[in-house]
Amino acid sequence: MLKDLFRKNQYATVNPSVLKRSMPGNTTQEKPNIPSGMWTKCNECNSMIYYEDLQNNKQVCTKCGYHFRITPKERVKQFFDNDTFKEMWRGLKTVNPINFEGYIEKLEKTKSSTDSTEAVVTGIGRVNGIEIACAIMDSFFMMGSMGTVVGEKITRIVEYATENKMPVVIFTASGGARMQEGIYSLMQMAKVSAALARHDNEGLLYITVLTDPTTGGVTASFAMEGDIILSEPNALVGFAGRRVIENTIKETLPDSFQKAEFLLEKGFVDKIVSRKHMRSCIYKILVLHGVKRYE
Repeated sequence: MLKDLFRKNQYATVNPSVLKRSMPGNTTQEKPNIPSGMWTKCNECNSMIYYEDLQNNKQVCTKCGYHFRITPKERVKQFFDNDTFKEMWRGLKTVNPINFEGYIEKLEKTKSSTDSTEAVVTGIGRVNGIEIACAIMDSFFMMGSMGTVVGEKITRIVEYATENKMPVVIFTASGGARMQEGIYSLMQMAKVSAALARHDNEGLLYITVLTDPTTGGVTASFAMEGDIILSEPNALVGFAGRRVIENTIKETLPDSFQKAEFLLEKGFVDKIVSRKHMRSCIYKILVLHGVKRYE
Protein backbone atom coordinates (compact mmCIF):
# COMPACT_ATOMS: atom_id res chain seq x y z
CA MET A 1 0.00 0.00 0.00
CA LEU A 2 1.02 3.61 -0.62
CA LYS A 3 1.23 4.48 3.09
CA ASP A 4 3.76 1.69 3.65
CA LEU A 5 6.23 3.58 1.48
CA PHE A 6 6.28 6.48 3.97
CA ARG A 7 6.30 4.39 7.18
CA LYS A 8 9.28 5.21 9.45
CA ASN A 9 11.50 2.25 10.08
CA GLN A 10 12.88 1.57 13.59
CA TYR A 11 16.55 0.79 13.95
CA ALA A 12 18.53 -0.69 16.86
CA THR A 13 22.01 0.57 17.62
CA VAL A 14 24.59 -2.22 17.67
CA ASN A 15 27.85 -1.82 19.54
CA PRO A 16 30.81 -2.37 17.14
CA SER A 17 32.33 -4.80 19.67
CA VAL A 18 29.29 -7.06 19.24
CA LEU A 19 29.80 -7.16 15.47
CA LYS A 20 33.47 -7.86 16.04
CA ARG A 21 32.70 -10.86 18.26
CA SER A 22 30.13 -12.23 15.80
CA MET A 23 32.46 -12.23 12.79
CA PRO A 24 33.54 -15.72 11.65
CA GLY A 25 36.87 -16.82 13.08
CA ASN A 26 36.94 -14.03 15.64
CA THR A 27 37.28 -15.45 19.17
CA THR A 28 37.74 -12.12 20.92
CA GLN A 29 35.38 -11.78 23.92
CA GLU A 30 34.77 -8.44 25.56
CA LYS A 31 33.17 -8.06 28.97
CA PRO A 32 30.22 -5.67 29.37
CA ASN A 33 31.20 -2.24 30.58
CA ILE A 34 29.60 -2.02 34.04
CA PRO A 35 30.45 1.11 36.06
CA SER A 36 32.49 0.26 39.16
CA GLY A 37 30.55 0.20 42.43
CA MET A 38 27.06 -0.01 40.92
CA TRP A 39 26.64 -3.78 41.04
CA THR A 40 27.93 -6.59 43.21
CA LYS A 41 27.79 -10.35 43.01
CA CYS A 42 26.21 -12.54 45.68
CA ASN A 43 28.66 -15.09 47.09
CA GLU A 44 25.88 -17.62 47.56
CA CYS A 45 23.57 -17.53 44.52
CA ASN A 46 25.89 -15.61 42.12
CA SER A 47 23.14 -13.10 41.32
CA MET A 48 24.11 -9.58 40.29
CA ILE A 49 22.63 -7.11 42.78
CA TYR A 50 22.29 -3.38 42.37
CA TYR A 51 24.46 -2.02 45.19
CA GLU A 52 21.92 0.58 46.32
CA ASP A 53 19.32 -2.18 46.72
CA LEU A 54 21.83 -4.19 48.75
CA GLN A 55 22.45 -1.24 51.05
CA ASN A 56 18.74 -0.62 51.51
CA ASN A 57 18.33 -4.30 52.45
CA LYS A 58 21.01 -4.11 55.19
CA GLN A 59 23.65 -5.83 53.06
CA VAL A 60 21.47 -8.93 52.62
CA CYS A 61 21.03 -10.47 49.15
CA THR A 62 17.60 -9.59 47.76
CA LYS A 63 17.43 -12.94 45.92
CA CYS A 64 18.60 -15.64 48.36
CA GLY A 65 18.98 -13.87 51.72
CA TYR A 66 22.77 -14.29 51.92
CA HIS A 67 24.23 -12.02 54.63
CA PHE A 68 27.26 -10.09 53.43
CA ARG A 69 29.92 -9.29 56.02
CA ILE A 70 29.63 -5.72 57.25
CA THR A 71 31.89 -3.27 59.09
CA PRO A 72 31.29 -2.10 62.68
CA LYS A 73 30.34 1.31 61.28
CA GLU A 74 27.56 -0.26 59.20
CA ARG A 75 26.47 -2.38 62.18
CA VAL A 76 26.17 0.68 64.41
CA LYS A 77 24.09 2.47 61.78
CA GLN A 78 21.72 -0.49 61.41
CA PHE A 79 21.40 -1.47 65.06
CA PHE A 80 21.38 1.61 67.27
CA ASP A 81 19.06 4.59 67.54
CA ASN A 82 20.34 7.50 65.46
CA ASP A 83 23.32 9.37 66.96
CA THR A 84 23.21 7.50 70.27
CA PHE A 85 26.29 5.28 69.96
CA LYS A 86 29.37 6.60 71.74
CA GLU A 87 32.60 4.77 70.99
CA MET A 88 34.95 4.18 73.92
CA TRP A 89 38.70 3.43 74.09
CA ARG A 90 39.32 3.97 70.39
CA GLY A 91 42.75 5.34 71.27
CA LEU A 92 44.12 2.11 72.76
CA LYS A 93 47.22 1.26 70.74
CA THR A 94 48.48 -2.21 69.89
CA VAL A 95 52.16 -2.91 70.54
CA ASN A 96 54.38 -5.81 69.52
CA PRO A 97 54.74 -7.88 72.72
CA ILE A 98 56.86 -10.67 71.20
CA ASN A 99 58.65 -8.54 68.58
CA PHE A 100 57.04 -10.38 65.68
CA GLU A 101 58.73 -9.30 62.48
CA GLY A 102 56.59 -7.06 60.25
CA TYR A 103 53.67 -6.94 62.70
CA ILE A 104 53.61 -3.16 63.24
CA GLU A 105 53.84 -2.55 59.50
CA LYS A 106 50.91 -4.88 58.89
CA LEU A 107 48.86 -3.11 61.57
CA GLU A 108 49.49 0.29 60.01
CA LYS A 109 48.58 -0.97 56.56
CA THR A 110 45.35 -2.49 57.87
CA LYS A 111 44.43 0.70 59.69
CA SER A 112 44.81 2.76 56.52
CA SER A 113 42.76 0.35 54.41
CA THR A 114 39.88 -0.18 56.89
CA ASP A 115 39.61 3.15 58.75
CA SER A 116 39.60 1.11 61.99
CA THR A 117 42.17 1.17 64.78
CA GLU A 118 41.64 -2.42 65.89
CA ALA A 119 39.51 -5.51 65.28
CA VAL A 120 36.75 -4.47 67.68
CA VAL A 121 34.68 -1.35 68.32
CA THR A 122 33.31 -0.85 71.85
CA GLY A 123 30.89 1.66 73.28
CA ILE A 124 27.42 2.38 74.58
CA GLY A 125 24.24 3.15 72.65
CA ARG A 126 20.48 2.86 72.71
CA VAL A 127 18.09 0.40 71.09
CA ASN A 128 14.58 1.90 71.06
CA GLY A 129 15.59 3.95 74.08
CA ILE A 130 17.23 1.13 76.04
CA GLU A 131 20.89 1.79 76.77
CA ILE A 132 23.30 -1.10 76.36
CA ALA A 133 27.04 -1.72 76.34
CA CYS A 134 28.26 -3.25 73.11
CA ALA A 135 31.32 -4.71 71.39
CA ILE A 136 31.33 -5.20 67.61
CA MET A 137 34.15 -7.29 66.15
CA ASP A 138 35.54 -6.38 62.72
CA SER A 139 36.26 -9.24 60.28
CA PHE A 140 37.89 -6.75 57.89
CA PHE A 141 40.66 -5.94 60.38
CA MET A 142 43.09 -8.89 60.30
CA MET A 143 40.05 -11.21 60.12
CA GLY A 144 38.88 -10.03 63.55
CA SER A 145 41.81 -11.78 65.20
CA MET A 146 41.92 -11.46 68.98
CA GLY A 147 44.98 -9.56 70.20
CA THR A 148 45.72 -7.85 73.49
CA VAL A 149 43.91 -4.62 72.62
CA VAL A 150 40.86 -6.53 71.40
CA GLY A 151 40.72 -8.40 74.71
CA GLU A 152 41.35 -5.24 76.70
CA LYS A 153 38.59 -3.26 74.97
CA ILE A 154 36.02 -6.04 75.38
CA THR A 155 37.01 -6.51 79.02
CA ARG A 156 36.67 -2.79 79.69
CA ILE A 157 33.21 -2.52 78.14
CA VAL A 158 32.01 -5.53 80.16
CA GLU A 159 33.44 -4.03 83.36
CA TYR A 160 31.79 -0.69 82.51
CA ALA A 161 28.48 -2.49 82.06
CA THR A 162 28.91 -4.30 85.39
CA GLU A 163 29.65 -1.06 87.22
CA ASN A 164 26.70 0.75 85.63
CA LYS A 165 24.25 -2.21 85.77
CA MET A 166 23.86 -2.45 82.02
CA PRO A 167 23.24 -5.38 79.65
CA VAL A 168 26.01 -6.37 77.24
CA VAL A 169 25.64 -7.30 73.56
CA ILE A 170 28.66 -8.63 71.66
CA PHE A 171 28.65 -9.15 67.89
CA THR A 172 31.36 -11.74 67.28
CA ALA A 173 33.37 -12.12 64.06
CA SER A 174 36.83 -13.60 64.29
CA GLY A 175 39.39 -15.94 62.83
CA GLY A 176 40.63 -16.69 66.35
CA ALA A 177 43.74 -15.73 68.32
CA ARG A 178 46.26 -13.37 66.71
CA MET A 179 49.42 -15.39 66.09
CA GLN A 180 51.61 -12.27 66.01
CA GLU A 181 51.01 -11.85 69.76
CA GLY A 182 51.52 -15.46 70.80
CA ILE A 183 50.45 -16.47 74.31
CA TYR A 184 49.36 -12.89 75.07
CA SER A 185 46.56 -13.34 72.57
CA LEU A 186 45.40 -16.62 74.10
CA MET A 187 45.30 -15.02 77.56
CA GLN A 188 42.49 -12.73 76.36
CA MET A 189 40.04 -15.65 76.41
CA ALA A 190 40.35 -16.02 80.19
CA LYS A 191 40.50 -12.26 80.69
CA VAL A 192 37.20 -11.56 78.92
CA SER A 193 35.53 -14.64 80.44
CA ALA A 194 36.47 -13.50 83.95
CA ALA A 195 34.93 -10.08 83.32
CA LEU A 196 31.75 -11.72 82.01
CA ALA A 197 31.61 -13.94 85.11
CA ARG A 198 31.61 -10.85 87.34
CA HIS A 199 28.91 -9.32 85.11
CA ASP A 200 26.85 -12.49 85.50
CA ASN A 201 27.30 -12.51 89.30
CA GLU A 202 25.52 -9.16 89.35
CA GLY A 203 22.52 -10.74 87.64
CA LEU A 204 23.01 -8.77 84.43
CA LEU A 205 22.11 -9.88 80.90
CA TYR A 206 24.67 -10.85 78.26
CA ILE A 207 23.57 -11.49 74.66
CA THR A 208 25.89 -12.92 72.02
CA VAL A 209 25.27 -12.43 68.29
CA LEU A 210 27.35 -14.80 66.16
CA THR A 211 28.20 -13.45 62.71
CA ASP A 212 30.21 -14.90 59.85
CA PRO A 213 32.83 -16.08 60.68
CA THR A 214 33.16 -16.81 64.41
CA THR A 215 35.97 -19.28 64.95
CA GLY A 216 38.97 -20.24 67.09
CA GLY A 217 39.53 -18.86 70.57
CA VAL A 218 36.57 -16.47 70.38
CA THR A 219 34.23 -19.44 69.91
CA ALA A 220 36.05 -21.30 72.69
CA SER A 221 35.39 -18.46 75.13
CA PHE A 222 33.07 -15.46 75.24
CA ALA A 223 31.13 -16.19 72.02
CA MET A 224 29.50 -19.21 73.66
CA GLU A 225 29.06 -17.71 77.14
CA GLY A 226 26.01 -15.58 76.44
CA ASP A 227 22.85 -15.96 78.48
CA ILE A 228 21.15 -15.91 75.09
CA ILE A 229 23.06 -16.83 71.93
CA LEU A 230 21.72 -15.54 68.62
CA SER A 231 23.20 -15.97 65.16
CA GLU A 232 22.83 -14.51 61.71
CA PRO A 233 21.75 -17.06 59.06
CA ASN A 234 24.36 -19.36 57.56
CA ALA A 235 27.18 -17.96 59.72
CA LEU A 236 30.32 -20.08 60.00
CA VAL A 237 30.82 -20.97 63.67
CA GLY A 238 33.43 -23.37 64.97
CA PHE A 239 36.71 -23.89 66.77
CA ALA A 240 39.10 -25.91 64.59
CA GLY A 241 38.93 -25.87 60.79
CA ARG A 242 36.88 -28.39 58.87
CA ARG A 243 39.89 -30.07 57.24
CA VAL A 244 41.70 -30.38 60.57
CA ILE A 245 38.71 -32.16 62.11
CA GLU A 246 38.19 -34.47 59.13
CA ASN A 247 41.86 -35.46 59.12
CA THR A 248 41.73 -36.10 62.86
CA ILE A 249 38.60 -38.23 63.02
CA LYS A 250 39.09 -39.75 59.54
CA GLU A 251 35.51 -39.03 58.55
CA THR A 252 33.76 -36.78 56.04
CA LEU A 253 31.65 -34.15 57.76
CA PRO A 254 28.19 -33.09 56.50
CA ASP A 255 27.97 -30.00 54.28
CA SER A 256 26.06 -28.13 56.98
CA PHE A 257 28.76 -28.74 59.60
CA GLN A 258 29.80 -25.58 61.52
CA LYS A 259 26.94 -23.55 60.06
CA ALA A 260 24.57 -21.68 62.36
CA GLU A 261 21.65 -23.90 61.36
CA PHE A 262 23.62 -27.02 62.35
CA LEU A 263 24.45 -25.48 65.73
CA LEU A 264 20.81 -24.55 66.29
CA GLU A 265 19.83 -28.17 65.67
CA LYS A 266 22.43 -29.36 68.20
CA GLY A 267 21.41 -26.84 70.86
CA PHE A 268 24.43 -24.51 70.75
CA VAL A 269 22.43 -21.56 69.41
CA ASP A 270 19.12 -20.31 70.80
CA LYS A 271 17.78 -18.61 67.68
CA ILE A 272 18.81 -17.66 64.15
CA VAL A 273 17.74 -14.10 63.37
CA SER A 274 17.86 -12.29 60.06
CA ARG A 275 19.78 -9.02 60.14
CA LYS A 276 16.70 -6.95 59.36
CA HIS A 277 14.97 -8.42 62.43
CA MET A 278 17.97 -8.40 64.79
CA ARG A 279 17.29 -4.99 66.31
CA SER A 280 13.65 -5.73 67.12
CA CYS A 281 14.50 -9.22 68.41
CA ILE A 282 17.14 -7.96 70.84
CA TYR A 283 14.84 -5.14 71.96
CA LYS A 284 12.15 -7.69 72.86
CA ILE A 285 14.69 -9.77 74.78
CA LEU A 286 15.81 -6.71 76.73
CA VAL A 287 12.23 -5.80 77.60
CA LEU A 288 11.39 -9.38 78.64
CA HIS A 289 14.37 -9.34 81.01
CA GLY A 290 13.19 -6.16 82.65
CA VAL A 291 15.73 -3.75 81.19
CA LYS A 292 14.26 -0.28 81.38
CA ARG A 293 14.39 2.52 78.85
CA TYR A 294 16.87 5.34 79.32
CA GLU A 295 15.38 8.25 81.26
